[in-house]
Amino acid sequence: MAANIKRIRKARGLSVYTLSDRLRDAGRTVAPSAISKVERCERQVHVDELVVFAAALDVSPSALLLPPTDNPSEKVEITGAGPIPADQAWDWMDGRRRLDQPSPDPSSAALLYLLHSRPPIRRNREIGSH
Repeated sequence: MAANIKRIRKARGLSVYTLSDRLRDAGRTVAPSAISKVERCERQVHVDELVVFAAALDVSPSALLLPPTDNPSEKVEITGAGPIPADQAWDWMDGRRRLDQPSPDPSSAALLYLLHSRPPIRRNREIGSH
């Protein structure tokens, strides 16, 4: 996540001071020095901070949590699940699939996953697309 915050911040042409201002405007005070520590992996980011970083950088939380690749030949390390293909990591993070299923399918396990992972309108859209 640290590398993603730094990469996206720089790609957007933001200094740590400007990002700090954006975070404050979004309701979370994070000092420029704290942002630098995050980017150097010297400070952890709590879930609420993850969300405000994503909002301030105008990206999804997934963009901060996963590497910037969805190439199926590249592996992504998912804590608790081990290495998985990058495209599957993105599908899981985006709520489109279970980690252990080879592809989206209408099996009962996949339907239970949707039931507990997606709100009703999105869940029904997903079920309807199978």
